[in-house]
Amino acid sequence: MKNTLTEETTLTKQIAQQTVFPILFAISFSHLLNDTMQSLIPAIYPILKSSFRLDFAQIGLITLTNQLTASILQPFVGLYTDKKPQPYALVIGMGFTLIGLLLLSQVANFGLILLAVGLVGVGSSIFHPEASRMAHLASGGRRGMAQSLFQLGGNAGSSLGPILAALIIVPYGQGNLGWFSLAALLAMLVLGWVGNWQKNHTALIKKKIVAVPAETHLALSRNKVIMSLVILLILIFSKHVYLASMTSYFTFYLIDKFHVSVQSSQMYLFVFLFSVAAGTFIGGPIGDRFGRKYVIWGSILGVAPFTLLLPYANLFWTAVLIVCIGVILSSAFSAILVYAQELVPGKVGLIAGLFFGFAFGIAGIGSAILGKVADQTSIDFVFKICSFLPLIGLLTFFLPNLEKNKIKH
Repeated sequence: MKNTLTEETTLTKQIAQQTVFPILFAISFSHLLNDTMQSLIPAIYPILKSSFRLDFAQIGLITLTNQLTASILQPFVGLYTDKKPQPYALVIGMGFTLIGLLLLSQVANFGLILLAVGLVGVGSSIFHPEASRMAHLASGGRRGMAQSLFQLGGNAGSSLGPILAALIIVPYGQGNLGWFSLAALLAMLVLGWVGNWQKNHTALIKKKIVAVPAETHLALSRNKVIMSLVILLILIFSKHVYLASMTSYFTFYLIDKFHVSVQSSQMYLFVFLFSVAAGTFIGGPIGDRFGRKYVIWGSILGVAPFTLLLPYANLFWTAVLIVCIGVILSSAFSAILVYAQELVPGKVGLIAGLFFGFAFGIAGIGSAILGKVADQTSIDFVFKICSFLPLIGLLTFFLPNLEKNKIKH
């Protein structure tokens, strides 16, 4: 009997250390489709601004509505699915996105725009914490790599929105947004397969939760953990408010400063977002190998020289700088998220929901405030003040080195 238990424990640990790449690729692909649809919203801001005669404050309110609905529910979704896994929650979330896109393609007034982007946001609030939790469970212990692969899909999708808007929506009209609901249907099919895998492997997933994290715990006080989480959230603030300035207002900045066309401005936004996608995969694996704190240092603070130069660059150097900014800044989130999950073991969904939710929410609030500032001053002034945000990365100095604080059992 003892030998049987020993063999079962050994087998459980071996299974827990296996990376389930088909699930990771499926989740990453679904993340690509989800964030492609999400990124269509800021990509069509110039069209909405012209068609409905909106000011920058109203543009900011659209972002705020989308981001708040995409953020408020996330910690609660993560907390609930940590306790009671829901195999088909991802499919339900994608259904909200589908309805929101169809509505957005047919809206006739500002109020319906807010309702449509709110529904898309609800879909995102269900998708991100649960998909991140699934990536964690399928990681086989390679958590940084798994989160980076998951984020790679999302950032690649975010980069596609502007170029698809430039090629399809700008020439042919807002109604063509409805065609993108087919991407939501495809994502629902893929996520249905993921849900079946989760349902059929519920017992194994529970063993994974128990088998790997139990081997270590952190020798950190409760106050130190809370302080570290607060610092990480402040770093998320600096990263995502800066990203909000780019995704919401970079096209307007280029049009105002360099007099480029709407389509050209969206191509530059695509270059930035593609750079974000290209740099995403760097942070996770490097953090797995050398420590996540070093990745956070290099990403958040290392991007500061480039952001400080951006408001003073000509069009050519603007294109060069946004590539550097996108690649460097994008490596931080996966490292921050896995670092936080290691601070609070066993609460993967809750932490994912909290950090994704805070990221989206603070980006929405920041976008609304920046829109108001742009109306009162200028879009150029907005980019000058945002250029200082990465300097907040100096707070990384106060984060503990988790590798030195782990105690083996």
